Amino acid sequence: MAKSWQEKFDNGRAPHVTVLDAPYAGVKAGGTLFIASPALIDRAVRTVRRGRTRTVEQLRNDLAAENRADGTCPLTTGIFLRIVSERALEQVANGASMARVTPFWRVIDPESPLARKLSCGPAFVREQREAEQRGASRRS
Repeated sequence: MAKSWQEKFDNGRAPHVTVLDAPYAGVKAGGTLFIASPALIDRAVRTVRRGRTRTVEQLRNDLAAENRADGTCPLTTGIFLRIVSERALEQVANGASMARVTPFWRVIDPESPLARKLSCGPAFVREQREAEQRGASRRS
């Protein structure tokens, strides 16, 4: 039986920094690369305020700086961001309110390949961003 997104989220792997033997993702050989975890990505996404957005690149740069690394792995960040997103959708399907789940739409660009892979599709991401923007403009 396939694992739930919650089970994938609870993978037990700890975030860590590794030294690269070869250049990767803009980091030179001998440089350091931060590998996050789904839980850490979840916490980082939750810091993006309602009505605001952050790019995945900004998220990765912030994580690298916070963890004293030269970069953050783009591959695992994308995988973990998908896990966080699908877990949020799974939680909504199980009765959680949208206000309580991780607001992944604040980080995932609706035009990105990742948005197209999500079970909700890019339209959902776009709609959530637009709804938050409308709400933010009413509060201004």
